[in-house]
Amino acid sequence: MTERWRAYLRVALFLVAIAAVFVIAGAGMRMVLRRGAVEAVTPQAGASASGTPEAGPSGPRSDGSLTHFLLGLYLSFRQNDIVQPLNPNDRSVVNFSIQAGETAAVIGPRLQESGLIRDGELFASVVRYRGVDNALEVGDYQLSPSMSLDQIINELQHGRSRTVAVTIPEGWRMEQVAARLSEAGLGKTDELLALMRKHDYAYSFLSNRPEGAPAGLEGFLFPDTYQVPVDAKPIAVVDILLRNFDTKVTADLRQALTSHGLSFYEAITLASIVEREAVVPEERATIAAVFLNRLDRGMALEADPTVSYAKGFDPKTNRWWTPMLEGENKSVESPYNTFLHGGLPPGPICSPGLSSIEAVAHPASNRYLFFVSKGDGSHAFAETFDEHLANVRKYSK
Repeated sequence: MTERWRAYLRVALFLVAIAAVFVIAGAGMRMVLRRGAVEAVTPQAGASASGTPEAGPSGPRSDGSLTHFLLGLYLSFRQNDIVQPLNPNDRSVVNFSIQAGETAAVIGPRLQESGLIRDGELFASVVRYRGVDNALEVGDYQLSPSMSLDQIINELQHGRSRTVAVTIPEGWRMEQVAARLSEAGLGKTDELLALMRKHDYAYSFLSNRPEGAPAGLEGFLFPDTYQVPVDAKPIAVVDILLRNFDTKVTADLRQALTSHGLSFYEAITLASIVEREAVVPEERATIAAVFLNRLDRGMALEADPTVSYAKGFDPKTNRWWTPMLEGENKSVESPYNTFLHGGLPPGPICSPGLSSIEAVAHPASNRYLFFVSKGDGSHAFAETFDEHLANVRKYSK
């Protein structure tokens, strides 16, 4: 045999050996994957709520076994399928939930059926190799085909409780807030109101009330849109609103609120009146200045919304906040009626939004003492009573 043919034979034997290695490795990998599919039935999602994961989510479980080595070799061949999204251009959101007891072997095919990944078995294999079987958490997720399998696995280790969105508008009294929360399924109205009619909560802004101030959380149920866990207890729901107030009304803002001769509680009371008076956002600071100017001069505030608050719920119209009618400024006897009683009312008449609170903290610089509605939501302002009467005649035609 010539030297050339011997060389050909050596090359051929080398290629056969390489092919044999791949055949053996492929068979081993198939065995590993079949075994992994069976073993994946045992670990269950949600163990983070009742147990400890076998390994951290950042690296593979190191058991030193041949099967683990072969699985890692197989995953290295599938690296593109792990790091490349199914559809990088599809950023649509797919709601996906993991239920208690679901394993990676169950979750993977469901992800594939939902159009989020290419291969459900590959998902289960990656989860098993990384040792995060027990780190997949029960919860609701928002996933996308633009996420890679790698990103989805990481996301599924941070479960979120099912939530309900509820919006509390600015200027609502606490009865309205309680009803809105109840409509969202977050408790019974009476139970929520009972919690709102006391103020022994661990927040500093609820202390240091003036003598005669009413009990309760009127003025402090911060208006906002909330994502509340559907299983939250009523006391936890109320705390979410109070905690938001504590966060949004910063220390600097609280200091500014008390820089005009008012206590913090009195400033929130004034902000609640501004909230109900102002329709045009740009006028909030001007309206706040009017009321502060009147307080400085010892003048009655004469704010219509305080009478509307005192009137309470109107069963005839089935609504709160019915407008003040002619003569009611004198006939509605209540400490909240700022036509009959000087100074501020005993407490807030609603929960003001951040803009109205900021308006009281930073009022406009003016000498206005009066304003009247123009009929379009805006107001005409005046420094003297004669100017005010002229505005009343002009805009009441």
